[in-house]
Amino acid sequence: MLNPEFLKNGPGPRLAFLEKPDSNMIAEALVSFANTEGGTLVVGLKESGDPIGKFETESLAKALKEADALTNPLVVTGSWEPVELETTTVYALRVPRSIELHALIDGRVLIRGDKSNRPLGGQEILKLASAKSTGDYESDIVPGITKEDFSKKMIDEYLAKRAERTKRPHTGKTDDLLREIGAIDAAGRPTVSGVLLFTDFPQQWMPQSGVVFAKFVGKTPRGENGLAGYTRREELTGPLPRLIEASWNLIWSEMAVGAVVKGLEREDQAEYPQFAVREAIVNAICHRDYRLRGRRIEIRMYSDRMEVISPGGLPGFITVENIVDEHFSRNPRIVNGLFQWGYIEELGLGIDRMMEVMEQAGHLPPSFDARPYSFAVSLFNSRERQQVPDWVRNTNHRQSRALQYIRDSGSITNREYRSLCQGVSAETLRLDLADMVERGILLKVGSKKGTYYILK
Repeated sequence: MLNPEFLKNGPGPRLAFLEKPDSNMIAEALVSFANTEGGTLVVGLKESGDPIGKFETESLAKALKEADALTNPLVVTGSWEPVELETTTVYALRVPRSIELHALIDGRVLIRGDKSNRPLGGQEILKLASAKSTGDYESDIVPGITKEDFSKKMIDEYLAKRAERTKRPHTGKTDDLLREIGAIDAAGRPTVSGVLLFTDFPQQWMPQSGVVFAKFVGKTPRGENGLAGYTRREELTGPLPRLIEASWNLIWSEMAVGAVVKGLEREDQAEYPQFAVREAIVNAICHRDYRLRGRRIEIRMYSDRMEVISPGGLPGFITVENIVDEHFSRNPRIVNGLFQWGYIEELGLGIDRMMEVMEQAGHLPPSFDARPYSFAVSLFNSRERQQVPDWVRNTNHRQSRALQYIRDSGSITNREYRSLCQGVSAETLRLDLADMVERGILLKVGSKKGTYYILK
């Protein structure tokens, strides 16, 4: 049964709300979810997430039957599931990702965006059709391996992380869950995704699934006198969760760490923002084309940048131009597994935040290089000079700390300011805040005990 907590984040790449069972809207949701990552359609909720109250539940089955007739080919789904909320009951329909290309009977091919559906153009349809025709490689059976080769430690870790994320521990049979997530097939045979996630050494069967790390002295791979320019080279193996951690630890050990002073405090600042690095690693491991047997993921650290190169071009209809706004995974089972494991914070939003944290740290935005059989992300370590406004320079050290606190937390109260500057009289601190309000730096909100300050 669907966990009601899943609905709190609202509509997104894998979740859509409908107020009432409308067959046309249901058909659009079926096609868009089936063509992208799959998803869940919930009837009985407004876009805001507020329930509409009671509606004719008898119309659900009829609307779904009418919606089926509006799709080509038919999108195979289950049945409506009741979801008990505090004040009412809504109904959910799970739509799996399909290996077929689906359209509405009027010819429109839809995909799911962040919170809505959109039709594809001609070239996009051809690219998506090509991606669909390659089949679903991660569900292929891996010969020469049995379920007994799975690591109990990896499975137990996954179950614990999944329970932590979903707030609901799995109480059924482990084999049933492994079938549900596509780690084994109906006959209990391990699949590609199962081997990559749950065996201690998947490279025994899939040698292309490792990672190669190299640290170079300069800005190019070539060293002096035609020699290799790297000072360190490592080959990483293990299941995908371990590869992510090993890659991160290796990069961290080679990353330069400087120091900046904020207010009166010294703060370490890494060469690259942690989130951006981890996102680049996770994306490469999630989305690489595991059918390509001759190449592994490569992580290259140069003096001016870091490159993460993933075998396989961009999947489906994704291009460098739409990579921020659109979402399509080559390996949805692996993506979902690493999401449940906690290596992906929120599905579909990683690239956006990678660009945001690079900008916040003063770096150039990430560079993307898409080729037919590879995709590379480059993170640059040079920082643009930060321009400090005059009004920040003309504050005392206590006020500087208050401004930094507001920038990090959004606002500050008198009590928080006193806690930040212990040993300073309350009157002095009150005058500090009043001075910044008078100069137009801060805005005072509320009155008496409810007063707080924000940047103006």
